[in-house]
Amino acid sequence: MKIALINENSQAAKNAIIYGALKKVADKYGFEVVNYGMYTAEDEAQLTYVQVGILGAVLLNSGAADFVVTGCGTGEGAMLAMNSFPGVICGHVETPLDAYTFAQINDGNAISIPFALGFGWGGDLNLEYIFEKLWCEPSGGGYPKERVVPEQRNKKILDGVKALTYRPLIDILKDLDPDFVRGTIGGKNFAELFYGKCKDEEIAAFLKSL
Repeated sequence: MKIALINENSQAAKNAIIYGALKKVADKYGFEVVNYGMYTAEDEAQLTYVQVGILGAVLLNSGAADFVVTGCGTGEGAMLAMNSFPGVICGHVETPLDAYTFAQINDGNAISIPFALGFGWGGDLNLEYIFEKLWCEPSGGGYPKERVVPEQRNKKILDGVKALTYRPLIDILKDLDPDFVRGTIGGKNFAELFYGKCKDEEIAAFLKSL
């Protein structure tokens, strides 16, 4: 599994802490972690939480990533922005229990974490435990286990509803302000990290045209 890490500007200074905790756990499972930044608060390309949503949707819909880990000060803005786009089911995760139940019940492909609210002493450990519980079992297994059948049925219904209520991502990208999208993919390592992993030629061609 390819996991993408995205930080918005208010919490960019924590990128190294988050990446370290994420990679420590991902390595145990044989997952690949790709760090899309922001890497520091001083990065030239500054990402708002809305741009986090765009970038996360691009990575998931293009096949460049299988899962996105993101967040903001409260985790709410990044979650709302991620869920504004097709092909994304993003949960708000504060605790290891949140992570486990989201993975088992909702079977999503992204999480948004509050990196400022309540992030104090032991915050790095909480992150590590969140990631451990997120992937300790195959996703979608149900919780409690006797609820697995209706929970999996509800997930399929949600997928069907989202397929009807969202436009294709490429159409959305073309309708967005080009400068806003250009700023979203303006990170210093984006091209190197993204184009070799992207499986959608139309999305790749559009982004290159910008």
